[in-house]
Amino acid sequence: MNIYLSVEISARELDSKILLATLAAARGHHVVVSDLESILEGVSQGVLTPGIFHTKSLTPAEHKITLHKLLVKKGFKITSNDEEAGVEQDGFDWFVKNRFSDQMIDLTAAIFTWGSQDTKSLKKFYPKHSSKMHMTGSPRVDLWKPFFSNYWSVPKGAPLKPFLLVSSNMAESNGRGFFERYKMKQKLGYYQRGPEALERDFSQTAESFLKTYSFINALRILSEKKNDYDIVFRPHPSENIEIWKTYLEDIPNIYVVREGSLSAWVSNAFVVMQEGCTSAIEATINRTPVINYSGFQEIYYQTKPYSLGFNVNTPDDLLLKVNSIFKNLESKSQKDVHENLPAIVHDKIYLDKNELAAEKIVNLWETLDDNSTSKFPNFKMFKLLLKIKKYRKMIGKLRRNLLLNKSKVLNDDEKFPLLKEDDIQMRVKKFQDILGIEKIKCELLSDRAILIKKQ
Repeated sequence: MNIYLSVEISARELDSKILLATLAAARGHHVVVSDLESILEGVSQGVLTPGIFHTKSLTPAEHKITLHKLLVKKGFKITSNDEEAGVEQDGFDWFVKNRFSDQMIDLTAAIFTWGSQDTKSLKKFYPKHSSKMHMTGSPRVDLWKPFFSNYWSVPKGAPLKPFLLVSSNMAESNGRGFFERYKMKQKLGYYQRGPEALERDFSQTAESFLKTYSFINALRILSEKKNDYDIVFRPHPSENIEIWKTYLEDIPNIYVVREGSLSAWVSNAFVVMQEGCTSAIEATINRTPVINYSGFQEIYYQTKPYSLGFNVNTPDDLLLKVNSIFKNLESKSQKDVHENLPAIVHDKIYLDKNELAAEKIVNLWETLDDNSTSKFPNFKMFKLLLKIKKYRKMIGKLRRNLLLNKSKVLNDDEKFPLLKEDDIQMRVKKFQDILGIEKIKCELLSDRAILIKKQ
């Protein structure tokens, strides 16, 4: 069977997609892990034959509806496990109303859910499609478990000292400008599907600025009075890292980094500080202590993970709590993997002790195989097409820079940094070692596309 795994934000999705690909390849399937643009190039040129097309969301925007109709017409079977998740929100109704629709689900062969809450909300709003909804959990969550702790090496750029990880979730104030986001959401139909979304966005953006200031102030005090540890500040993928570097540039012992997966940083931190971020659930599953810092009274920005970990509301209390956790660090040589997880985690995330979410998804993919998705693609021609496409893009960038009188080529999209052969081979090999899988071949088709299959 042919399986095409689309990646939008590699820091968030790449490792879990490689896990899926490794498991599927071990069972004889041909798997491409790639950005969407490369997959569509192969489909449009007819070198990628029908298979499973696994996408990061089913947002009912016109361009996605058109794309999915085209893929279905060509014989592809569409599946999805929403990467935005919504697990940090208080309830899933708003999430499933805005990121799904009857039309999009009708074009989809299967939806893989994170847990019982999003499954119930989906079935409530789209009851005629209930049979397509499968509570599998998420492959991303698989990688949060202590079972995969050996997969996460110390991330590049990590300080030598123990570090507090600050996981930011303030894209409203530190990402795209509000008007740019408004135009994008208007185009995607968010405000038409939920008229209350506009008030929500204005209000959350205002509070996000207040939250940004409260974090800067708290980190300044923390840096001045902390013990012998460093602070790593990790912006959300949709935030502008240069904004944070400017805000925090005069505060010593703070590293502003975004390279690599958040999971690697969570796994190596002695504590995670956050507010309203999925990292609270990730750290809890990973058995890394969590501090929820809320420096002002929120009205619109309240989210559910606040009930995980320690709640702190002032810089002085934050300092006391972080220093206390750091002081106890030496007394705990390893994380207590036997500690029971809070009920809220089990309500939002399906954790099966006997089978990975990735394994469940591969099992369900195989039930969709009716031999129409097994015709061997022309991967040699696909690789050639991607080389030609890259060359044309390089020429186009060079021309634009000459016209703009700039001396250097424009930066690549930060969402998907260029892939490197040795790095991808290392990730696949780690999964093989952990899972006991042999005879897997991994090939870089381009700097944005990987082929993983059985030898």
